[in-house]
Amino acid sequence: MTSDVPLRKFRFAAGGEGNREEGGARKFIKLAQTAEEYGFDSFMIPDHLGEQIGPIAALGALAVATDKIRIGTSVLANGFRHPAVLAKDAATIDVLSRGRLELGIGAGWMKDEFDKAGISYERPGVRIEKLDEALTILDVLLRGQECNFEGKHYQIRGLKGSPRPRQGPRPPIGVGGGGPKMLALAAKHADIISVVPVTTKDGKALLSGITMEKTAERVDLIRKAAGDRFKDIELNWTITTIVITDDRQQIAEMALAALDKGFPPNMEVDTKLSVEDILGSPYIAIGTFEEIAEQIRNVRKQTSMSYVGVFPTQMDAFAPIIPLLRGE
Repeated sequence: MTSDVPLRKFRFAAGGEGNREEGGARKFIKLAQTAEEYGFDSFMIPDHLGEQIGPIAALGALAVATDKIRIGTSVLANGFRHPAVLAKDAATIDVLSRGRLELGIGAGWMKDEFDKAGISYERPGVRIEKLDEALTILDVLLRGQECNFEGKHYQIRGLKGSPRPRQGPRPPIGVGGGGPKMLALAAKHADIISVVPVTTKDGKALLSGITMEKTAERVDLIRKAAGDRFKDIELNWTITTIVITDDRQQIAEMALAALDKGFPPNMEVDTKLSVEDILGSPYIAIGTFEEIAEQIRNVRKQTSMSYVGVFPTQMDAFAPIIPLLRGE
């Protein structure tokens, strides 16, 4: 994929779906402080009702426990909170953090959590409709403006956003997605789009979705949906596996052999991968530090994605790669 839009400089995030509470809230804060020491640009908190700390309260703690690293959510489930309430909390966090918030939000995808909490889990089309309306409301309230909105799912009448966030015109909003409808919605509203593999109705990632070819196709969907907005959108992806080795070919062959024996429960097989698919995938990083850095450069060249995410368990492995790419 080629693009006439100038490539953005790399940014690096730690956190996201791999960030679960282990050892209590204080250890969680230490993770964010370590990410800051390593030179990550942001630290992201997921949103689940299971065994992890609450993201909004955690962001308040991180706002005072860290100094420079940006903090955010990857991503909040829209169905858990009314957008008017979320706007209030998000603006407050942005003030407390001195303008370091990145607000990631999605439609919500773990049906089991909704069911356990007694929260209605609508069909995908309805959840996407609600997210569309919520993003419209958040855009207004996070600018400190008065919102009047009459939608199918939300009605806001004369509510002014407060406090006024530190960032202008508002904190950046991130939306993640893999399917055409979610990518089109993200292209309409988001400042940051997390490009993820396509999932099935039951939330399993399709194996084909991790290839460079399929990733580039998803970015192309964003470009077409965004039109002139595309140049203003930062594209993010998360590397889910990092293996530091002097023999990346051998490790890729071993990975394929392991996949042939069985697949993770959160993945559905819809294709057969090659060693080249594994080594070229944006979501898998295998090699020396220099080889992985070059692989990430190639991902940006082919897709224009520049905002690199890793899970907290991978921070130690990835940290030496950051200086190799910093400023590029």
